[in-house]
Amino acid sequence: MLTAERMSMWRGRYQLAADGRPVAVWDPSWWRTGGNFEVDGRGYEVRANGWGTKYRMLDAMGTEVALIERAGRKRWSVQAGGRVYEFRRASFWGSRQELLADGVPVGSLRRTSAWTGAIEADLPGMPLPVQICVVGVQIAIWQAQQSAAASS
Repeated sequence: MLTAERMSMWRGRYQLAADGRPVAVWDPSWWRTGGNFEVDGRGYEVRANGWGTKYRMLDAMGTEVALIERAGRKRWSVQAGGRVYEFRRASFWGSRQELLADGVPVGSLRRTSAWTGAIEADLPGMPLPVQICVVGVQIAIWQAQQSAAASS
């Protein structure tokens, strides 16, 4: 189980822990949608396209590690390590995302607190850096939705 908790109300940084052990800090970008994190001494950068529907996770050498397509849609996917992980939003109004295998939910990602922004992710079979990328992209999407709602 991967959890993410906001480190401060003023900045969008999140502390991520795997089974209670701190593993990374998601540091959102100030200028572009996405962010950075480091796992086991390896740095990663996550950046969105202009529409915020496609995200690329790059390692420190600039090599693409993962590609998230259709982010923010009802159905979206992650390509990493030669595999494709399919997701779907469980309901229109909720924040729960389901990881699917042959159309059957096998894992999930959800915001456990709208107030604190805490997140829980159970993404079996997915490498830890890719899990962190998926959580980071969801953080970016949820923050963009909150900003849009606040400005309406």
